[in-house]
Amino acid sequence: MQIESVNILGIETSCDETAAAVVADGRVVKSSVVASQSKLHEKYGGVVPEIASRAHIEKIYPVIAEAIEQASIDKDDIDAIAVANQPGLTVALIVGVTAAKTLAFAWRRPLIAIDHLHAHIQSAFFTEDKLKLPAVALIVSGGHTSLYDYHSPLQPKLLGFTIDDAAGEAFDKVATILKLPYPGGPAIENAAKDGDAGAIKFPRSMLGPESLDFSFSGIKTAVLYHCRGQDMKGQNKVDSMSARQIADIAASFQAAVVDVLVEKTSRAVDKIGAETVLLGGGVAANNKLRTALQKMCNLTTPAKKLLVAPKQYCTDNAVMVASLAYHKYNAGLFADLTLEPKAHSQ
Repeated sequence: MQIESVNILGIETSCDETAAAVVADGRVVKSSVVASQSKLHEKYGGVVPEIASRAHIEKIYPVIAEAIEQASIDKDDIDAIAVANQPGLTVALIVGVTAAKTLAFAWRRPLIAIDHLHAHIQSAFFTEDKLKLPAVALIVSGGHTSLYDYHSPLQPKLLGFTIDDAAGEAFDKVATILKLPYPGGPAIENAAKDGDAGAIKFPRSMLGPESLDFSFSGIKTAVLYHCRGQDMKGQNKVDSMSARQIADIAASFQAAVVDVLVEKTSRAVDKIGAETVLLGGGVAANNKLRTALQKMCNLTTPAKKLLVAPKQYCTDNAVMVASLAYHKYNAGLFADLTLEPKAHSQ
């Protein structure tokens, strides 16, 4: 007798992507639809919450309808509705949560609440057959930089997090300083290709020899001082810099951020005796970070396996939401219709 698949509709609106996906059994991607808002926020150099919310309202149901159509299924074939309800921009999250609750009520389907950051962990390994545990998970995005002790999909334990700017936020702000386009991550990486990563000795904030927390406000300020002077009264030198000078700043900044991320991950690996390293989040698309983490894993004794989210699933998406929801579905961990969005993980 053939066992029917469990089809879960995932919804993601935690920041500036409106996304929906249908995933079967936690790993078979039947559809993935993402409506990006990058062009809407480009001139502001960052996400404007009110603009993001309005765009989500306009896109949410067309995106959901397209995801179901691409999956070649009917709504009756959907077994549960999953939605990222934390952490994120509250005005953005509420759009996805409201849509998910409405569909769960109308279609009489279970509702599953998903932590956005835990879903990013899932994106690094959801197609992996045998995941060696324990694992250290590094999630690096525009709003979050976090390390987790990962033993199961249902109970990742937070080891460290950013105490100020997240790595992705620092990329965006430095890109603005250097007058590079938004989003800053790809722009910095592209500019850095022609630069010397050792040209400028930007600080690496380690917060103590055993700390697993992150701080990137200092390096952002260091780049600003480098371009404007220590008293911030000088003219922005970027206007008169050559392309090579801009490239050197970008490369040196990127190297400093990557050094901190890799060192903290290495500490976490030693702390919990990890067998595997997982990498997810928007900044996980950065090739220098991927290469440096792979080198760290190779040089660790014994060597560790690095699993990185495919680039199409590094930025916010609903595949990771639906994939993680499968494990909560099997565990019977459902939410009720009083579910609310939360700006921070609980």
